[in-house]
Amino acid sequence: MLAIDLDDTLLNGKLQISQRNKEYIRRAKEAGVHVTLATGRMYCSALPYAQELNINLPLITYQGALVKEAGSGEVLLHRPVPLELAREAMAWVKKLGYHINLYMDDKLYVEKMTPEAETYMRISGITAHPVGDLVAFMQEAPTKVLFVGEVRELDQLELAMRQHFASSLHICKSKPHFLEISHPEATKGHALDTLARRSGLTAEQVIAIGDAPNDLEMIEYAGLGAVMGNASPEVKEKANYVASSNEEDGVAQVIAKFIFQE
Repeated sequence: MLAIDLDDTLLNGKLQISQRNKEYIRRAKEAGVHVTLATGRMYCSALPYAQELNINLPLITYQGALVKEAGSGEVLLHRPVPLELAREAMAWVKKLGYHINLYMDDKLYVEKMTPEAETYMRISGITAHPVGDLVAFMQEAPTKVLFVGEVRELDQLELAMRQHFASSLHICKSKPHFLEISHPEATKGHALDTLARRSGLTAEQVIAIGDAPNDLEMIEYAGLGAVMGNASPEVKEKANYVASSNEEDGVAQVIAKFIFQE
């Protein structure tokens, strides 16, 4: 099984999949490898890329909080953020003035349209729905919550939240400006283990490719954890292999080297 992150891994700076990456993914599938995407993106944001690659397997989305079939749309796994913990975290961050993204039912909700919301819409290709006070609006456990802010401020917030919530929430960065909270077991590693077992595979038969801190769990889980050359130093330290960057077809390089021994 091959699990591939999207942003800054499979996608280049133009948010596109290169022809070389497409070709090697096609070859891997034809060779009998189970290929899926493992992303922090919403399911509806990841699905077009899965369709572009003709992937019909379950997709790991929302960092692993939602695993859903690309073909049938069947939900195999959904681990939402506990409602009261989501409310507590969001109230905390709202006082700090950071932008908040709330995800429920594969829809994106924001308090109001902001530059951060517009940037996120452009990156994800998804429409944001402004609904006013998000804490009041949220009446069910959300799939994920994301905070947008300055890098150093979010680093400090991440540390404070980890201390406060301990193991009650999974807290990680997907990009330098994005801090995310999810169910404590909503990680790419947990989701990938679920998919591998479903296919009768062991961790040693899995290759995971990523670049960011939110990829660490699946990189450590997989028999081979590979990262892009553009990954941060702390992520590279955990990898079995460091490939070329996402701008240099790093995914294709991993497939060529470890699946086809080229």
